[in-house]
Amino acid sequence: MKNFLKTLSILLLCGFIGITASAQIKTYNVKNYGAIADGETNNTVAIQKAIDEASANGGGRVIVPAGRFVTGVIDLKSNVELHLDKNAFLLGSAIRADYGAGKASALIVANNQHHIAITGHGVIDGQGHDLLKDIYRRLNAGTLQDTEWRKPNPWHQMRPTEDNRPKLIEFKNCDAIQIKSITIKNGLCWTQNYKSCSNLVIDSIKVENVTYWNNDGIDIVDCKNVKLTNSFFNADDDGICLKSEDPNSACENVYVANCRVRSSASAIKLGTGSQGGFKKITIRHISVYDTYRSAIAVETVDGGVLEDIDIRDVVATNTGNAIVIRLGHRNQKRPAGVLRRVYIGNVKVDVPAGKPDAGYAMEGPVTGAAHNIIPSSVTGIPGSRVEDVTLENITINYAGGAKKEVADFGIDTLEKVPEKIPDYPEFSMFGELPAWGFYIRHADGIKIKNMVLTCKGDDYRPAFIADDVKGLSLDTLNIPQVKTKPVILLNKVSELVLKNIKIPGSAKQNIQVQ
Repeated sequence: MKNFLKTLSILLLCGFIGITASAQIKTYNVKNYGAIADGETNNTVAIQKAIDEASANGGGRVIVPAGRFVTGVIDLKSNVELHLDKNAFLLGSAIRADYGAGKASALIVANNQHHIAITGHGVIDGQGHDLLKDIYRRLNAGTLQDTEWRKPNPWHQMRPTEDNRPKLIEFKNCDAIQIKSITIKNGLCWTQNYKSCSNLVIDSIKVENVTYWNNDGIDIVDCKNVKLTNSFFNADDDGICLKSEDPNSACENVYVANCRVRSSASAIKLGTGSQGGFKKITIRHISVYDTYRSAIAVETVDGGVLEDIDIRDVVATNTGNAIVIRLGHRNQKRPAGVLRRVYIGNVKVDVPAGKPDAGYAMEGPVTGAAHNIIPSSVTGIPGSRVEDVTLENITINYAGGAKKEVADFGIDTLEKVPEKIPDYPEFSMFGELPAWGFYIRHADGIKIKNMVLTCKGDDYRPAFIADDVKGLSLDTLNIPQVKTKPVILLNKVSELVLKNIKIPGSAKQNIQVQ
């Protein structure tokens, strides 16, 4: 990984030397092309003219100075850096028609370009609240078509389809990209989408995107050689999300570090889209808070290969779930995928009794069936098993307080846990689970080293359940509070290694093997 990052840095430095590092770079101030900073005038033509001229001249820096510049869709070109000065606001148009007649374009787009950048200490503001008013006005007038907005959904809202809600940044098939120091906020869909791109560096950005649902903080889709560091994400949907939409590609050589995340979905997520897969993903030093779903979600359900994942140093407070690892089979047109060689270490998560994102403007939807606190989980499916997962130095503190009258799940028949083979992957997908701390099923080669599971309140369920697991090693599993017995239930587990299990009381009573 160190060699990869060094090489990537050198390549980007060389590639951008002409537009970001040289004292001789040519600048193109959008005001000189007619842009007006009054917060009302549409400056699309002026800004695009500056970009086009810079690109035609071999590259340069297009400067958006301090002020409020409204724009429609702008197309970033090769060898051009879009630079937002301090106190510069690039405001997305609040008129739906400015994003195209069919599917809404993103605000800033680039296709098949190279050596492009968005830098500076300014703000890209999608003006989502005002744009949404215009969308509803047109829908009610019948001048805008939408197939989804009147359909029932978990949010109980008339929600326009994503095709009518523009992203803020969308780059496709681009190479050598820098996104640095900017603030991005108030979109109506994914904040930024980088699809099939290579050599992408994102550093020190701030994302505030809680205007509406589906507002992922960042989506990295089938990209190669990515470095995302020192950034903040407050998103209504997933915070930092890697996806794979091309069966012949994958997210590969991705490094994420030193980021802080708040989400009404999951903080760090690989999936749900998982056509090709995820390979050589490294994640370090992530802080998570007030997050509704999982701190870490690692999922492949569309036939993709997920392998060589290394996640370390994650601290999450007030978060609904610590870790979910899921191999499913949602895409029935292809064989189930592969999930193997995953390491997760140095993780601490505090799971509350209530809804962690309660009070935020756009909360995540309440799950359908009533359930108690849901444990972390590693689950495959019959015939397609999770392989080679190591969980080391993991502490998960649960609030507890489970009640049988909310949802009762006895341990006499573990077969009651539904398989949900084609379902959308989520920590709550099975409903009530028979364990309060950790649940593992249909997996091979699971190593747990130095795991602590605590539960403040009462819980009638065992702390830890493994069902249909081949090759399970529990080395220093510490469960200091005994809520019920057995504390550990092992069903259909072979090649079992138990070492230094720390549970108060008799091991014979606390550990049940069947």
